[in-house]
Amino acid sequence: MADFAKAFVLTMKAEGGYDNDPQDPGGETYKGIARKMNSKWDGWIIIDMMKKERNFPVNLDNNVKLQEKIKAFYEVNYWDKIRGDDIENQDIAESIFDFAVNAGPIVSAKLAQITVSAEPDGVIGPKTIEKINADNPRTFLAVFALNKIARYVSICNKRQESKKFFFGWVRRTLEGV
Repeated sequence: MADFAKAFVLTMKAEGGYDNDPQDPGGETYKGIARKMNSKWDGWIIIDMMKKERNFPVNLDNNVKLQEKIKAFYEVNYWDKIRGDDIENQDIAESIFDFAVNAGPIVSAKLAQITVSAEPDGVIGPKTIEKINADNPRTFLAVFALNKIARYVSICNKRQESKKFFFGWVRRTLEGV
């Protein structure tokens, strides 16, 4: 079965640190947690307090309590939702998890379901897990990557401001294949 700790480390490398890009629809973001989408996450209280310190935002990475909250947030809201513990192949679990972090667990689940010809309802259940675990990992990862890139193209076609993120999204997708 796949290991959350390994997947978490890889995704955190892709998510980076603190950012507050006015063109990012998520607004203020730390390690991929967007304030606009997760305004009730209690890590924002710690971040807001640390903004008063001289070495902000570098100081955030050294706050153990904040880092624990981030890890717990991702495990509950992303890993558990994609049923990462039930996926046998680590690379597949990491890819579905990373895309869940990037696009949301429902979107990631739907694309994983489309990839294995399961009903794309956005909830990974026993039938989807069975199909994911039975699929050839290389084939799954290649088709899943193509599905992700197609989604990114669609986003950029609908929202021109998102084009600046496109090549980063594609790079992240291909690094996971």
